Formats: sequence, structure tokens, C-alpha cells
Amino acid sequence: MEGVLKELASSVALAAEMACVLCIAIGGLLTVLKLGTVVIRGQASNRHFRREIWRTFAVWILLALEFALGADIARTAIAPTWDEIGQLAAIAVIRTALNFFLERDLEALSPAEEAAKREAAA
Repeated sequence: MEGVLKELASSVALAAEMACVLCIAIGGLLTVLKLGTVVIRGQASNRHFRREIWRTFAVWILLALEFALGADIARTAIAPTWDEIGQLAAIAVIRTALNFFLERDLEALSPAEEAAKREAAA
């Protein structure tokens, strides 16, 4: 039974890793398209547009980090060794810290962005 569960966990982890790669690819593509649009329109020096481009990619990276962490958890969920638990703990701390700071930056950007929109409308 443990072998079947390990195989299932491995399949789930692989699917989560594929979702992680897809998120990065989609986010990268959308970011490049937005960047191209901004450069063509001559708005590359506008801080609002640069922030919007950064935000686009940051949101996709956050989602990718969640999938990557989920994959790691699934991979070590069935009868892990102490070595695997230690590696998972280190990876989880690093990915959670990245996620925390990126999300904090996104939240801090929101009030500044609202103020910029009000200034542009006025």
C-alpha cells in the first residue's frame, strides 16, 4: 500500500511542478507582451507602467512558488526520512520567505498605485 501511495504522491508532485513551470511561462509571456506594448507606445519611462509590468510577473511567480512548495510537500508526504524532512524544511523556509516578501511588496504597491491613478485622473 505504501508503494501505491508513494507513486500517487509522485504523480501529484509532478503535476504540481508542471503547474509551477506553466505559471512561470505564462507570467513571463504576459510580462514580455506588456513590456513590448509599453515600449512601443513610448511609455517605458512611466513609473506606473513599470510597476504594472512588475506586478504582472510577481503575481505569477507567487502562484508558481505555491505550486513548487506543494510539489515538495507531496513528494515527502509518505514515510519521509529525517534527511528528506530537513531538506523540505529548508526549502519551505526559503520559498515561504520569498513568498512573504513578494506578497508584502505587492500589498505595499497597491496604495501607491491608487495614489498614482488619482494623480493621473486629476
